[in-house]
Amino acid sequence: MSKTIVSPSILSADFSDFGKAAADIDASGAKWLHMDVMDGSFVPNLTFGAPLVSAMRKKTGAFLDVHLMIVNPGRYIGDFAKAGADGITFHYEAETHTQKYLAEIRALGLKAGIAIVPSTPISVLEETLPFIDLALIMSVNPGFGGQKLIPECLKKVEKLVKMRESSGFDFKISVDGGVNEETAESVKQAGADILVIGSAFFKNPDKSGLVNKLQG
Repeated sequence: MSKTIVSPSILSADFSDFGKAAADIDASGAKWLHMDVMDGSFVPNLTFGAPLVSAMRKKTGAFLDVHLMIVNPGRYIGDFAKAGADGITFHYEAETHTQKYLAEIRALGLKAGIAIVPSTPISVLEETLPFIDLALIMSVNPGFGGQKLIPECLKKVEKLVKMRESSGFDFKISVDGGVNEETAESVKQAGADILVIGSAFFKNPDKSGLVNKLQG
């Protein structure tokens, strides 16, 4: 069985020193780096755009896991691809023509992902399964880091695992929001392949120990 993927989110890093954040992630043994792009419209916060992805691409060899929490995400796929993203995930709730843009992401040689917020039922993803490499279940209401995981969201992970098994498609399941040492095991037991972890990573003095524990 493949190891759980740990994807530290730089939303919880020191915004004055993203270079150090990248170095900390590399040194920890984590192979992915999660980047939450927020526009202040789809979610109530502003973060960063493609220029920071480009800057981080120069600082790390980690898989740049770009999560677009923005309206009209299809307009910006090319920009993030050129910036060096390895995977682009956008929200089902933010885009009407999901298949079109998932196909565009794949055509650019990137991994294509679809995400849903806690209030969106898992059933809406059924028609996207042939076109995705990753499904991201938000386990908090997006916009800010440091929130507590909503336990009911793990039921959606369990349902998605069954949908994957019955459909025969091969995609990874990611959980984003409130993942820490206390909640990680229940998230993994629900069936998640990828753990997006923010403040619990950057506040931990033993980052490599944390990553090793969560990957096990």
